[in-house]
Amino acid sequence: MDIIRRDNITYEEFIEEHYKPGIPLVFTKAAKVWKANGLFTPDWFRENYPDRKTDVRGTTYTMKQIMDMVEASTEDKPAPYPMIFDIPSTIPELMPLLDPLDLNYASPNWLRNKMFNIGKWGGAIEMFVGGPGGRFPYMHIDYYHLNAWITQLYGEKRFTVFPRGQEEMLYPRPDDPWRSELNIFEPDYEKYPKFKDATPIHFVVGPGETLFIPFGTWHSAYSLTPTISVAFDTLNNKNHKEFMKDVWTFKSRDSKAKAVAMYSYAWLVTQISKMTDKSSVK
Repeated sequence: MDIIRRDNITYEEFIEEHYKPGIPLVFTKAAKVWKANGLFTPDWFRENYPDRKTDVRGTTYTMKQIMDMVEASTEDKPAPYPMIFDIPSTIPELMPLLDPLDLNYASPNWLRNKMFNIGKWGGAIEMFVGGPGGRFPYMHIDYYHLNAWITQLYGEKRFTVFPRGQEEMLYPRPDDPWRSELNIFEPDYEKYPKFKDATPIHFVVGPGETLFIPFGTWHSAYSLTPTISVAFDTLNNKNHKEFMKDVWTFKSRDSKAKAVAMYSYAWLVTQISKMTDKSSVK
């Protein structure tokens, strides 16, 4: 099975053929609407934002340090991955270069409602930086059952996704069912025999391409070269029921009182978003 790639698809076709049935898609030209397309490189960031900082596994690095690290990265000695910058808070100057953020496809998106900021429920706009050999530390589905949109702006990254319905073969962790127990890069088939029956889809996303990962889709990533990508999530009527279930599950880990309060707040915001969003996907 191969990933579907489209260089010319209407919004209506995307909704009917991919969003509603939950089928991943690589848009090959959607990012052309961004000024960032073709602009972001390690040298560009070193020249323009060398001192911007982010924390990676408890250590603070500057942009220059990170870009130096990813260009020195090898498969044998990879740089830490992922190294993430929250764009609005650390490099807000990039936002005009990512307009329209939705690429004319990722809408409606209730997470753009500022009322969601209070809960930190996946409304981040992030820049991921990695080097050769860097890989996501675990296979997962996105928390809160959000849809992921990943635009590769520099370098190449190999993704692996699994069609929906293969959860049993992927061994979700009992204490964290959004993560898999197994290492798909070095699978232990004796310990996880059902994984042999899973049907992974491997593919490469290159500069200027955007990957849509529907909510509930298991996936992971591996950097083949120095890479820079921008990622954000979406929420609307299609996935809000699963979102609400996750809100309760996550907040219950703290206390039932917190779960009740945050669930009630999230429900209110989703209802407001639904009423104000006349084009809500059903």
